[in-house]
Amino acid sequence: MEIRIAAVTIIVEDTASAAQLNALLHDYGQYIIGRFGIPYRERGVSIICIVVEAPQDQISTLSGKIGRLSGVTAKATYSNIITKLEE
Repeated sequence: MEIRIAAVTIIVEDTASAAQLNALLHDYGQYIIGRFGIPYRERGVSIICIVVEAPQDQISTLSGKIGRLSGVTAKATYSNIITKLEE
């Protein structure tokens, strides 16, 4: 299995989706290395960045699920560092 490091940038425009977003982040918590958020009150949005180390399919799945939430967008940026783990 190959794992990668990635940063997932999340922009929350609809705070009604915050509970669902937090539930997803909790579900994928085993992969999250770090997380920080910036509430941009003047614009009514929150910007969150999570750094993950996981198989690429898990990162893509998480990013896709987040992006399907109402009023939320997500984009994953992958590092070129790939670690092969024995299965």
